[in-house]
Formats: sequence, C-alpha cells, structure tokens
Amino acid sequence: MKKQPESFPELNERAKHLLKVLVEQYIQSGHPVASTTLASQSGLALSPATIRNAMANLEKKGLIHAPHTSAGRIPTARGYRVFVDSLVSVQALDQHTLDQLKVSINVPNTPSDLIQSASVVLSGITRLAGIVTLPSRTHVGLRRIEFIGLSSTQVLVVLVLTDGEVQNKLLEVERAYSTSELQQATNYLNETLQGQTLQQVKQGLLEDMKNVCNDVDRHMRLAVELAEQTFTTVDTAEQDNVIMAGKSNLIQCHDLSDMDKLRDLFNAFEEKRQMLDLLNTALDAEGVQIFIGSESGYQAFDDCSLVTSTYQTEDGSIGVLGVVGPTRMSYDRVIPVVDITARLLSATFSANKG
Repeated sequence: MKKQPESFPELNERAKHLLKVLVEQYIQSGHPVASTTLASQSGLALSPATIRNAMANLEKKGLIHAPHTSAGRIPTARGYRVFVDSLVSVQALDQHTLDQLKVSINVPNTPSDLIQSASVVLSGITRLAGIVTLPSRTHVGLRRIEFIGLSSTQVLVVLVLTDGEVQNKLLEVERAYSTSELQQATNYLNETLQGQTLQQVKQGLLEDMKNVCNDVDRHMRLAVELAEQTFTTVDTAEQDNVIMAGKSNLIQCHDLSDMDKLRDLFNAFEEKRQMLDLLNTALDAEGVQIFIGSESGYQAFDDCSLVTSTYQTEDGSIGVLGVVGPTRMSYDRVIPVVDITARLLSATFSANKG
C-alpha cells in the first residue's frame, strides 16, 4: 500500500484499537462517532472519561476531527492513512464474488474486451467507479528498426516493437542518402538498440550514443542522427485512454454530494490527463496502492480515495486498474477486489500468450 513520506504519531495499542473502531463505525454508518458509541463498540472496559480523553488525544494528533458542532468525531485523511496502512482488516472475498470476477475476466475475450470487462466488474462489485488504463507504451521494447530511402528529402523509418506493433515514420532529411548508408545505419542501430524499451531510448541512450559518436566515423554519426529524429517523434506517451465504468455510482455517494466538487471530479474524468498522471505514478509500484484525499496532488480528488494495482499483459506491458470513491469507502472489501482483479487480469493475459 502507498506509504507517505511524512511520519505519523506513535500510538499505543489502545489508541490504535480505538482509532480502528472509530473508522470502521464511521465507514459503516456515515455518522460522526460519539464517545458513547465508541465505548460500546470497542469491547474495552473503559470509563466514558477515558474514552473522551483518548478521542481528544487522537484529535490532537490530527487523526480525527469534529465536523461542525457535532459531538461525534470522524477520521481525517491522516486518520484514514494510519488505518489503511496498519489497522484495516482486509476481508477474504466470498466465493460468489470470486466467481463473478473469474467469469468477467476470462480467457476467450479479446484484450480490449478484457480491459472493458475489468472496469465494469470493479464498478459492479464495489458500487463505485471502476477504472483501467491501457497498457503503458513506455515498457514496450524495440525489436527492429529499418530505414528506407524514398526520395532525396524523405526517409521512411519502420519500427517493429516487441508487442507486435509496426510504426512507420516519415523523416524529412537535408540530403539524399545512399542505400548503403541507410543499411549501415539500420545494422548499427539494430545491434545497439535491440531489446531496449522506447522510453530507455528516449531518456538517455541516444544522448550516450551521441557522445560516443562525436569522434567516430560518419556512418555511426548518421545512424545516431536518424535515430534521434525518429525517437523524438515516436509515440511513447500513455495512450490517452482510461476505461471507466460506474461513474454514476458516485452521484449516489452522500460524501460526494457537493455539486461543485462533483462537477470538478467529473470534469477530471472527462479530461483524463489528471487521472492518467495519477494512475501512472502506480506503474512501477508493487501491490495495492492507495491515494487518500489530497495525497493525489489534484484538487478534484480531495474528497476521494483511489485504490489501484498494476496488471501485466502477455508482452510485459503494464497497465493500472482500480476504484475511485469517497474517502469513506469500505477499504477492507475494496482492497481485495482490486488486488484479485489485477491478478486475474494478468493471469488471463498470460494464458492468452500461448
């Protein structure tokens, strides 16, 4: 799960237990938790005064607060963070839910159908918004590159990628190149770049090659010049596509009833850039990641939590799936749904490899 760099206050076992019970009660009821409720639900033989003092200490540490003039308390974003990092009791999925996931994410589907099915089943089971990104292009490798002279001012570049995609790029050049020159460039780059990801080529390998080639023969310099022109235009950006299902579920969430904030959230969904940027931060992480409120870095998600995990396709490309909902979500149930959905999706892609 996502850990934040800030250090959280030390809590003794009693304080942890009371915070856990308070968060669970608030998630279940949606109402501020009074000291009398906490006393009856905690299972601890504590006096009302002791409970009130414990709540006051939790509030002082920034883990709970009193909304408006209510006598009860609700968790803050920091309180939720402590809860999901160390206190939540993750439920095992019941057999019906597990069967529902397996049926939705099955082998016969096409890749696009699988991704669509994953977003729909995430939404359907959690009653929140399910999201899945298309696999990251930055992890796709280069299998082969070829240069073909078309005229004195144009060279066609053919890129064959490890996921089977073939990209054609038309380069405008300042002079005519002979077939021999282009073949030498092709041979050199295939030997040098084969197996590298597109992102690796763009983020430094070309620069290293330029430095090495400064004092070598003109054929190598030509290869690097053509490669530089090719990879500055090749598409390594994330596909501008996030598959979402169940956005309307969020309208039913009482915690997201502020229409201005809900409008901002839906605008972020439609624009997709913020959502992609946020999801991309989870690409290199392992396991379930959780962003709570302002941790996302985007104001539109300040009242939301995002629970994510990565999945892997048959060619090694990586995508992200998850659930968006209010901070008051049933983390104990959402976390295993997201985790198992990601595992099933990866397993299905792996099964399709053959």
